[in-house]
Parts: sequence; C-alpha cells; structure tokens
Amino acid sequence: MADASAQTDETARTPLIPPDIAARVGSVAVRATGTILRRDWQRWAYAVGDENPLYFDSQYARAAGYADVICPPLYVQYATLGAVPLWSLRPDGSSGSGTGDLVFPDCPRRMAGGESTEFLGPGYHDDEVTLVRTIDSIVEKQGRSGRFVLVTWRAEYTTGDGRLLASASTSMIARP
Repeated sequence: MADASAQTDETARTPLIPPDIAARVGSVAVRATGTILRRDWQRWAYAVGDENPLYFDSQYARAAGYADVICPPLYVQYATLGAVPLWSLRPDGSSGSGTGDLVFPDCPRRMAGGESTEFLGPGYHDDEVTLVRTIDSIVEKQGRSGRFVLVTWRAEYTTGDGRLLASASTSMIARP
C-alpha cells in the first residue's frame, strides 16, 4: 500500500506541461494567409444554413452601407487555415493547424475550451487575410475530475491593406 500511495503522490507532482512548451508562451503559434473568395464563402454560408442577403445580394449590401457583398464574419478563419483531408485529422477531430501543434505527452485527450471573437470590419471578395495566433497562456489546473492543461491563444485577422477584421481568444483543454 505504501508504494501505491507514494507513486500516486509522485504522479500528482509531475508537471503536465513540458518546459519547452511552457517557454513558448508569448510566441506566435500560427501565421497563415488566405484569400477571401465570394464563391467559397457563399458555398460555406449555404452549407451552414446562413442565407443572410448581405453575403449574396450586392444591392442589399450596398443599401446597408457596405461597398459590396461581405463574407460571413466567421468565414475568415476558414479562408486562412484552409481545408484538410479527413484522414489527416487527429483523434480529437481537429487538424492542429490552428494551434501550433503543442505537444503534451501526458495529456493526449483534447477538447475545445471556448472561444470569444470580436468582429471589427467586413471582409470583401479578393481580400487577402493574414491570421496571426499567439500563445497567451499555458497553465496546469485542477478540476473536479483531475488535472488538466488549459491553453489560451489570441488571434488577429488582418487584411493586406491593414484593416483588422476580427480578433479572437480561443482556449483548449488537454487531459491525461
């Protein structure tokens, strides 16, 4: 019994965050650039069931004060990260392309922890958009069901002419 207790105590003290990963706080995890294309965002909008006329009808969009039809605000992340084949997804269902592939050897299970996005301006056809995602924090926490790692990123989506379209705070939970 004493050996099992000592082993449990030692396991509880072993950090879940490798030092080389902890040192990445403040660094850019992902930088990606893509082009917003009308046909692509319109297909995306139909696929997610969002038939807002701002995305499809130029006259309607102009009457609302825009230069032309605009892309759905959430679409900017797909324009920058692109698509990946199903076979390349991780077991948690994500591509890892938006997280900088942080590795937590003792925490293979991952899930979304939340996202908060502020939309600051419209995206138009042929806008080149750059995503810069920076690691804000990597912390070990204790929850009801045990220890876990909480990672938070800050992302900014900017056009080639310097317009900030959106900023987001995203978190991920990694569990043993």
